[in-house]
Amino acid sequence: MLGHQTFKIHAGDFGDGEGTFSSLTNSFTLPVKGKTFGSQRLPASSLSSLEIATEENVKKLAGTVGWGLVGGAILGPVGLLAGLLAGGRGKKIVFAVRFTDGQKMLASADSQVFTAIKSAAF
Repeated sequence: MLGHQTFKIHAGDFGDGEGTFSSLTNSFTLPVKGKTFGSQRLPASSLSSLEIATEENVKKLAGTVGWGLVGGAILGPVGLLAGLLAGGRGKKIVFAVRFTDGQKMLASADSQVFTAIKSAAF
């Protein structure tokens, strides 16, 4: 899978909206928090962890950065904390990312995008 693949950022140290992962450059382009324009690029080699979101790791991640009730607000009370969102024929995967510089995010993407990111991480 080549090219730029988009994912939705729900919470974390980056701006709201979409981020992209490029299989060509093996890097993320992420919006800068608090700015309308601007982005930062992080190489996939700077990933320190990438996990499918569970109630436990969302609470852990939320507690460390003061996101409060982000798990419930973003993932909802309908059991979405298991990390999978029903979405037509495909599935959306909610995942937690931590970079080596300490920045974090909670994001969702279709399974193909998540697989590309996970492959690049290893």
